[in-house]
Amino acid sequence: MLSNTKILAIDPGYGRLGIAVLENTSLLYSDCFETSKELSHGERLKALGQELQKVIKKYKPEVLAIEKLFWGSNAKTALAVAEARGVILYEASCANLIIREFSPAEIKIAVTGHGRSTKVQIIKMIPKIITISKEIKHDDEYDAIAIGLTCEATRFIENS
Repeated sequence: MLSNTKILAIDPGYGRLGIAVLENTSLLYSDCFETSKELSHGERLKALGQELQKVIKKYKPEVLAIEKLFWGSNAKTALAVAEARGVILYEASCANLIIREFSPAEIKIAVTGHGRSTKVQIIKMIPKIITISKEIKHDDEYDAIAIGLTCEATRFIENS
């Protein structure tokens, strides 16, 4: 990866999508995009795709960093997130982004140094690594930032 690579980091979700854009550990943008429960399933997926198109067009990232799907106990939720990931991967592929996927443990290790860190520990560590000049209301946004930081940290390993 190039030294000034822009990373689009996504915490995949169906109802809420954490989004962050980073460049050299500088946070250029972050948000938690929410889809309305009033929309049909297909309309919610379409809204996710349209939001990603806007972010990609505005920030012109070269890389998509995304969390690997974790299969929890709720299969219905996991399937909806898998479908959202499909939309995300499709949009990234259409924009010719390099796709990097990270497991939850890899993200925890990159941000806190420990693979079993709690969400609270991750949230407390992120402002020590990167300047955040806005209020963050949802942990999905913090998760996206953590995914972007993981991608940024691992790119040096890849190039050595």
